[in-house]
Amino acid sequence: MLNPDSVGRTFPGSDAITVSQNEIDAFCAVLGETNTTIAPPTFSIRITLEQSQAILSNPDVGLDWTRVVHGDQRFEIFSPIKAGDTFSCSSTIETYKVAAGNEIVTVRSDLHKGGELAVSSWSTLVVRA
Repeated sequence: MLNPDSVGRTFPGSDAITVSQNEIDAFCAVLGETNTTIAPPTFSIRITLEQSQAILSNPDVGLDWTRVVHGDQRFEIFSPIKAGDTFSCSSTIETYKVAAGNEIVTVRSDLHKGGELAVSSWSTLVVRA
């Protein structure tokens, strides 16, 4: 069960991440996207996923990854992602509720570029009962 004290907490990511053109090209190729001058909106997950999973795997948070399914995803883009951009990531556990025995957790991950917010993404995770 998720530790209720985790709700509202922001956890800074541990590493800065620099995006390469090869990463954008490979991601676009999978999607069939031919314009690789900027990354598709969903590319931000490639940056945030590892760090948000590390945060949510912290035993103090208490999320049971063996029972997690992905419920929803949304993005707010303030600045497109381009090759050479370097980002820092943070994740905030925004909401938590229990419905029909399932835990529903919403996590917002923010990517900052040079101190400015570039992308926010929200992941809703369902921890099955």
